[in-house]
Amino acid sequence: MRIFTKKLPHPDLPAEEKAQLLQNAEYQEMMVESTFMYLTLDLPTAPLYKDEKEQLIIPQVPLFSILAKFNGATEKEYKTYKENFLKRFQLTKLPPYLIFCIKRFTKNNFFVEKNPTIVNFPITNVDLREYLSEEVQAAHANTTYDLIANIVHDGKPSEGSYRIHVLHHGTGKWYELQDLQVTDILPQMITLSEAYIQV
Repeated sequence: MRIFTKKLPHPDLPAEEKAQLLQNAEYQEMMVESTFMYLTLDLPTAPLYKDEKEQLIIPQVPLFSILAKFNGATEKEYKTYKENFLKRFQLTKLPPYLIFCIKRFTKNNFFVEKNPTIVNFPITNVDLREYLSEEVQAAHANTTYDLIANIVHDGKPSEGSYRIHVLHHGTGKWYELQDLQVTDILPQMITLSEAYIQV
C-alpha cells in the first residue's frame, strides 16, 4: 500500500504565514510503501437526532463509499496533539485473503462510543480493481473477493457480545455462531448486521 502524507500548518496562523510554511520541505507530500494485515474502514459520523416519527435513525452506508479511502485520491485529515496531516491511501497489491476492520468504536477522554451505522455490502464479487494503482492493475488477473466470515458486535461497547457468520464451503450454506450455539442463517440477513470484522 502507498501512503501519501502531507503536514498541515496550524489553522490559527495568518494566511501569509501558512503560505510561507507550505513552501518548506517539511510540508511537502511524502509517500511511503507499507504492508498491511487488514484494511481499516472509517464509518461516517452517526446522526445525533431522531427522525420526525421519534424513531432512531439507523444510518446506512455502502461498502464502496467507505472503501473510497483507498482510491489514491480521497484525502482524510488526521490529528495528533501537536500536528495535523492529510493522508491518501492506494493499494498496490492484493493478498489472497482480505480482512476489513470496520471502525465502530471511538474513544474520548470520558467513554467509548459505538457507531451503529449499517454497512451495505455484497456477499460475493466485491471488486477492488479501481483501488489499485494503474500500473499494478495489469498484474492482477483476479481482483474480486467473496465474503467467507463476518464478525458482528451487538450491544453497548463495554458490555456487548460477538457473533460470527461463517460460510460452509462444502455446502455453500451460511451459519451463525455465538458461544456454543450454531444456527443456519440466510445470506440476506448477514448484510443487516453491525459488521465489525470481515474476511
